[in-house]
Amino acid sequence: MTTGQDKEKADQPEEDSKAKGATGRPSGARRSTKAKTSASVGEAKVTRARSKPAKAKATKAPSTSGSGTKAKRASSKKTEAVAEEKRGSDVRPLPRMLARFREEIAATLMKEFEYTSSMQVPRLSKIILNIGIGAEAIQNSKAIEAATNDLTLISGQHPVTTRARKSIAAFKVREGMPMGVTVTLRDRRMYEFFDRLISSTLPRIRDFRGISRESFDGRGNYALGISEQVIFPEIDYNAIDRIRGLQVVIVTTARTDREGLRLLELFGVPFARPEEAAPAA
Repeated sequence: MTTGQDKEKADQPEEDSKAKGATGRPSGARRSTKAKTSASVGEAKVTRARSKPAKAKATKAPSTSGSGTKAKRASSKKTEAVAEEKRGSDVRPLPRMLARFREEIAATLMKEFEYTSSMQVPRLSKIILNIGIGAEAIQNSKAIEAATNDLTLISGQHPVTTRARKSIAAFKVREGMPMGVTVTLRDRRMYEFFDRLISSTLPRIRDFRGISRESFDGRGNYALGISEQVIFPEIDYNAIDRIRGLQVVIVTTARTDREGLRLLELFGVPFARPEEAAPAA
């Protein structure tokens, strides 16, 4: 009996070794690989389930961005509307001289000179103000600053400093030395200054009897010399360092002096009356 059992036990290891040689793995290893594959499949399912909400969130993101862009557009439209309202409230009326030119003066000149087009009607182009310092700039270094302040108050615009182009030894002038200040007015500021000049400045001249009619340059431009800057209401007599004169040049688009004279007369410039012819003896 013992011998038969021993033979069976001896035969079992040989069968197990044959099974191992045929498969290369024991039966327990097969079970472990199956468990691993099932576990990996379960993990893949879990990762897929987790990735689906992320995709849903990613697809929902554009909708939120679209609503954000709509909100931005609505806010930009509101700001534009508010800006337009402010612009409408801040719109200043036309200068009195410009409105008068468009309503009355242009039509009068069209009839008198028989223009065929409204573009031929002469009008104001610019006004130039000059203050010359000259030898005072050599002796007084603050003269340019004082003249600049005066011209800024008169015109409402910061002037430009003019400098010498050549060196002149007789006058002790060197090239690049400041010799004066100038400012050019156009459009609204030009008409506003022209209105102040006619209505409030020229009447303050002592013993004023009108300005000369012979100060045209032959092309419709008029030059006016003012000996004292204190005739302008903007200048405080107690705040200036000395009396200075200035030049006012009124540039027009007129082709002749006759057209320029008539234009300024219609604007209300107080020209002196022409002298009456002497009676014959």
